[in-house]
Amino acid sequence: MVNSDKPVILFDGICNLCNNSVQFVIKRDPEGIFKYASLQSDFGQQLLKEFNLPADKFNSFILFQDHKIYTRSTGALKMLTQLKGWKWASIFFIVPRFIRDGIYNFISKYRYSWFGKREECIIPTQELKARFID
Repeated sequence: MVNSDKPVILFDGICNLCNNSVQFVIKRDPEGIFKYASLQSDFGQQLLKEFNLPADKFNSFILFQDHKIYTRSTGALKMLTQLKGWKWASIFFIVPRFIRDGIYNFISKYRYSWFGKREECIIPTQELKARFID
């Protein structure tokens, strides 16, 4: 069973938009609330398998918190509202999930062509290394 003492943000390690999103969170998470792992990592693959999610389609933001998985817009909003100064974003939970996820899926579908992708996952600085799970 996959375990973490802190919430874990799983992201597509080669997606520029996803990597920039992780950088956005890191800058707004000075207390280190979150840990991070790429979907392609051993931890990410193990988690996907444990929750019966596709291990080869990296089109969803995933938040693993309290032994539960939150995906797409729900995961992103749940994460965002835990950042200092971003609690107001919870107002978007009033938008029905199928609409939020529809917008999310549209952006996810075109993210590589709009934002590009990397050859490999980001390598965290020495100071941030403890926040990343291999």
